[in-house]
Amino acid sequence: MTQHSPSRPPLQAFASTDIGSVVQGAAALMWVPQAAWLAMAVQGLASGQGLAAVQLPALGILLLGLLRSACEAWGARRTFGRTRAQLSALRAQAASALAGGSPLDRSRAASGQAASVLAEQAEALVPYLVRDQPARWRVTIVPLVILCVVASLSWIAALVLLVAAPLIPLFMAIVGWRAKAASEAQMVEMGGMNAFLLDRLRGLATLRALDAVDATAVRLGEAAQSLRERTMAVLRIAFLSSALLELFSALGVAMVAAYVGFHLLGTLGFGAWGRQLSLGEGLFVLLLAPAFFEPLRELSAVWHDRAAGEAALQSLEQLQRSELPLPGANVAVVRAATGAASAGAAPAIAIHGLHFSWPGERGQEVFDGYELRIAAGEHVAITGASGSGKTALLSLLAGLVPATGGEISIGGVPLSDRTAGALRQRMAWMGQRPHVFAGSIARNVALGRTGVDTPQVIAAMNFASLETVAQAHPAVALGEGGSGLSGGEAVRLALARIAVHPHADLLLLVDEPTAHLDTETAERVADALVALARGKTLIVATHDPVLSARMNRVVCLDAEAMERAA
Repeated sequence: MTQHSPSRPPLQAFASTDIGSVVQGAAALMWVPQAAWLAMAVQGLASGQGLAAVQLPALGILLLGLLRSACEAWGARRTFGRTRAQLSALRAQAASALAGGSPLDRSRAASGQAASVLAEQAEALVPYLVRDQPARWRVTIVPLVILCVVASLSWIAALVLLVAAPLIPLFMAIVGWRAKAASEAQMVEMGGMNAFLLDRLRGLATLRALDAVDATAVRLGEAAQSLRERTMAVLRIAFLSSALLELFSALGVAMVAAYVGFHLLGTLGFGAWGRQLSLGEGLFVLLLAPAFFEPLRELSAVWHDRAAGEAALQSLEQLQRSELPLPGANVAVVRAATGAASAGAAPAIAIHGLHFSWPGERGQEVFDGYELRIAAGEHVAITGASGSGKTALLSLLAGLVPATGGEISIGGVPLSDRTAGALRQRMAWMGQRPHVFAGSIARNVALGRTGVDTPQVIAAMNFASLETVAQAHPAVALGEGGSGLSGGEAVRLALARIAVHPHADLLLLVDEPTAHLDTETAERVADALVALARGKTLIVATHDPVLSARMNRVVCLDAEAMERAA
C-alpha cells in the first residue's frame, strides 16, 4: 500500500466583486452633482439672484448627502459582514489543514506561531478586505468620471490632473513593495516571538530549576526589541508614502487652482475650448480637483492594509502546507468499513514490503521492504538503537504518517486513507511524556469520548493506581502541561486514558513508557500494562530489558537492518 499526500485545495480565494463595494463606489460619484449645485448657487449669488438661487441647490445637496451617507453605511456594513464570514472560513480552513497534518511532521508550525497567525495576524485581513475592494472601485471609476467632466469645461485643467495622477500610484507601488516586505518580516518576527514565549512558559518549571529565568528574560527582551524595530520600519514606510501622496496631490490641486484663478482674471485665456469660464464653472472645476485625488489617497491607506493583509494571508497559507499529511484526515470515519473487532477479538498485524523515509530524507529510507507479522493478542517489544525506526514503525501502524510503499494490514483491514480514521478508533497510544491539558482530571482521562461517565473514569484511575495521589481526583483542575503531577503520575494518567478506552484492542506504546521512572513506579506501570493488555495486541518500543522480558516476543530493528544489509 502506498499512501500519498492528499491534495488540499488552496485557501479560499476572495469572492468576486461584492455589491457593497459597488454601492460605496457609486456613492463617491454623488459629489459631482453636489459640487455642480454648490457652484450653481455661488454663481447665482454672484449674479444677484439672492436667496432664490440657493434654495434648490441646497435641497439637492442635502438630499444627495443623505443618500450618499446611507449608501456608504449600507455598503460598509455589508462588506464588513461578508469579510468577517470570509475570515472565519479562512481560519476554519487553516485549522482544518493543521488538524490534517501529522503530529510528527517536522515542518509543522510551532503551536505558538500557529495560534498567533490564527488569532492575531489573521485580523490584518479585516481592514484589507473591508477597504481594499471599495477603494479599488473608487480609484477605477471616480477619477475617470471627474476627468471627463473637467475636460468638458477645460482641457488644460484635465491635462494637469492627468499628468499628476499617474505619479501617485507609481511612487505608491514602489514604496508599497517595500512595505509588503517589511510587513512580512514583522509577521514572521511576531509569530517567532509568540512561539518562543509559549515554549518558555511551558518549560517555566525547568527554567526555574536550572536558574535560567534571567537568561530567558534577556532573550525575550531581545525578541521584543527586534519586533519593535520591525514595527517601526513598517511605520516609517507608511509615513513616507503618505508624504509622497500629499505632495503630488497638493501640487496637482495647486496647479489647477492657479490656472483657474489666472483664467478668471483674464491672464490665461486659453484652455477652455475657446471660451471664457464663468465663476461657477471655475469653482466647479476647483471643487472637483481634490475629489479627483481623494480615491488615490484612500488607495494609499489601503495599500498598507493590503501589504499587511497579504502577509497575513501568506502566513495562513503556510499553515496549510504539510509535508507529512495525516492519513485519512479528510475521510469520514466509518467503523463498518474496517470490520471493527467485536469484544475480545484482538487484531493481527501484517506488514509487507514496507517502505518509508522522512520528508527531505528520501535517499535515507528508514524501512526498505520491511516485513513483520504479529499474531492476534500477541505482546511484542520493539527494540533497537536510537534512530533505528522504532517510533516510525509504531507511527506507521497508528496511521500517523503515510508509508511511501508497501502494505500494512490491521485485523485483516488494509491501512489506507479510507480506513485509517476508523482503524485509529480501536487503537490506544501512549508516549513517554503524555500531554496533560488544562482542565479537570476527569476530562483529561476521558479526552472527550462519548459514553465515558465519572464511574468509568474513577475505575480507570484506580486501575492506574492514581487513587493514592492527592491531586488526582476527577474534579481537580490541572494546568496546561500537567502542573501538579509528577512525571510518573502523568504516565499513570496516560494509563488511565487507555484503560477507559472502550474499543482499544491494539495498544501502541512508544518512546520508552517506563523510562525516567523510578524502579518502583516503572514496575507498577509495567504490571498495569501487562494486565491491561490481556486479550489485546500490545506493541511497545523500549530499551528496558525487564519490560522486554515480559513480552511474548522481542523484535530488534538493528538485527533486521543487519539482515537487509547482508
